[in-house]
Amino acid sequence: MNDASEVKLHFLDYWRIIKLRAGLIVLAFLLVMVTAGVTTYFLPRQYYSKVTMEVKADKSGQINFLESGGRGVSDATFIPTQFQILRKKTILYPVIEQLKLIDTWSGDSPKKLPLESCYLKLMGMMDPREVRNTGLIEIGVFSTDPQEAANIANTIAVVYKEDRLTRLRDDIERGMGQLRDEVEKQRARVTEAAAEAAKIRAREHITDPDPENNNPNVSQVDRDVMALEKDYNEERTLVLKLEGSFEQIMKMKPEELREVLRTLGIDDANVNKMVTDLQEMTKRETDLYASGLGENHPRLNSVRAQRELDLKILSEALTSVRQNQAARLEIEKRNLKELEDRLGIAQNVSIEDKNKVADYVQAKSKYLLAKHIFEAAEAQYSTELLKKNIDFDPAIIREKAEPSLYPAKPNVPAYMALAAVIGLVVGVGLAFFIEYLDTSVKTLDDIEKHLQVPVLAVIPKDVSILVKAEGDTPDAEAYRILRANVEFNKPNRNANTFTLVSGGPGEGKSTTLNNLAYTCAQGGYNVLVVDADLRRPTQHKFFDQENNFGLVDYLRGNAEFDDIVRTTKHDNLSFIPSGQLPGESVGILNSQRMVDLIAKVKQQYDIVLFDSPPILGVSDGSVLASECDITIMVVQHRRFPRAMLQRVKQAVANAGGTLIGVVLNNVDSKHDDGYSYYNNYSDYYATPRREKKKTAPAPAPAVSSAPSAPASAPTRRTPVPAKTAPSRPITADEEDY
Repeated sequence: MNDASEVKLHFLDYWRIIKLRAGLIVLAFLLVMVTAGVTTYFLPRQYYSKVTMEVKADKSGQINFLESGGRGVSDATFIPTQFQILRKKTILYPVIEQLKLIDTWSGDSPKKLPLESCYLKLMGMMDPREVRNTGLIEIGVFSTDPQEAANIANTIAVVYKEDRLTRLRDDIERGMGQLRDEVEKQRARVTEAAAEAAKIRAREHITDPDPENNNPNVSQVDRDVMALEKDYNEERTLVLKLEGSFEQIMKMKPEELREVLRTLGIDDANVNKMVTDLQEMTKRETDLYASGLGENHPRLNSVRAQRELDLKILSEALTSVRQNQAARLEIEKRNLKELEDRLGIAQNVSIEDKNKVADYVQAKSKYLLAKHIFEAAEAQYSTELLKKNIDFDPAIIREKAEPSLYPAKPNVPAYMALAAVIGLVVGVGLAFFIEYLDTSVKTLDDIEKHLQVPVLAVIPKDVSILVKAEGDTPDAEAYRILRANVEFNKPNRNANTFTLVSGGPGEGKSTTLNNLAYTCAQGGYNVLVVDADLRRPTQHKFFDQENNFGLVDYLRGNAEFDDIVRTTKHDNLSFIPSGQLPGESVGILNSQRMVDLIAKVKQQYDIVLFDSPPILGVSDGSVLASECDITIMVVQHRRFPRAMLQRVKQAVANAGGTLIGVVLNNVDSKHDDGYSYYNNYSDYYATPRREKKKTAPAPAPAVSSAPSAPASAPTRRTPVPAKTAPSRPITADEEDY
């Protein structure tokens, strides 16, 4: 199974749980909704009033002459900081005093509320909010009195504004004092640095035409050093270039003389012509060889002689070029050495000159820096003096609060919507929790995982009793599947005695056995139903017969086998009722006559089905499991815990029975969609056509009057004996099962 299929399967499992527990989910949802509705109804109605203010950051707090201004409104922490200031006692205590909230909230009580209690209550009533992407804030207040809410909001805004103005003036005065002191300190530093620079200039006899500006004069010595450095670098580059060219020329051959001259930047027409002639002679020699001339042919000798002459001339020319290039390289190297010596002398002179004025340069730089700082501080001080006289309002009330006409709390739609969500979450969570605690059998995987046996059939809920139904019904298809799977899982073909067991009462074991017997009889098998549930017999009710005489009488020796076998109105189907069980006959199944009975019916019938009591707690079920060839377990869907399956299987194993599989009974496909594939027969199969019943020979005599089969008779009869033909033809679908 791929990942997508697994995800889909998991979703369907969740949906199945929700459908199954829909009643619980609806109940939890309604309880939460009712609780929320009642709570909302009794909550006090609160009115909301707000005042809108524009707040600005203080730009003159701690004034710094190195950087102007302060925090702007763009500071991400400014608005949250103001919200915290609005809640402080320095703001709310004056509000409480101005509005006399202690007296108002104390009412007629002789004991006044403490100031701290009023502060906490007022802080709980506030709801400050920020208007996004603006410098606006809203100071909102909730109160049961709309006028009180408006008064408190307006008073908080006024007190906050006055507090900001007071703090702003104090900050400005403190900042101006700090700035004034800093200007005086910088003035003293400038005077001290100027005196130190003048002292060094006089001592070292330094001439500085512009001592107030930082524009250093380049001395003649420095100019000479720079000129020599330039010449030295140019000469060094030339020497390196000549060395590379000379090395390349030394590796070349005479016939490459033209490339040598091109490298040196020389264009000699004679050399070019000689190189071309040499190449032509070489080509002519090759052509003459190719034409078939002999080694000592005169024409070849003539061409060789001319080529040797040209090569000798080019070799002499190349040697001359090499000598000239070597001579030039030597001259340039001597020039480079001379420039290097002159540059070293000039650099030493420059270093001595710089050491002489180093102290002065440092003192002058210190003076100029102090002067720059002093000028900046003085300019900042003058600017702040001008700004001080300009009014700055850090908080502006843009919209005053007014009494609200309608309550803002509780928000009934929002509360109920939230309650609906919580109700659904609680309901679904409770459904899944109960599903988690539920250890009953829910799926086929539960059975196969815990028992390691196959599921033979899935029986839907509310199936009809087939022996009482008229004609064929879709419910019969589940039992045809069971019949086919029983045939497939039989340990051997001679095994024809079956017992159906269950862990507890009411799991549908008797109904399953009766319908299986009817289906087998319809398929042409000679079937006998034995009601061995002596304590709570039910099979006689399905066949509408009395139960005053039957298996108990045979086991007690009061009747013969032929006396207790009864025919039914259905072909191929016989029945032995349980009879009345006296109190002293408990445990009568565990007897030799029961063993003899099973051996007898095994020879006479194709299929014998024994209805037994629940195997847990009653010994009769274990006895039947030990005596019958095959045991089938019936498990009711979602009833008993999975641990019971293990105990039932163990009980069958301890009795020596052969458990071939499980029938999952009473499955509600409306809630468990995974089982709809096992019982959608009415949709898959067309409605069978009703045929007129043809006149047939009289049915064969009852099985009870038939003589006992000899010991050598086969244990398995022909599926459709001639004398026990069914009352209607067998369809192709039925043959498949």
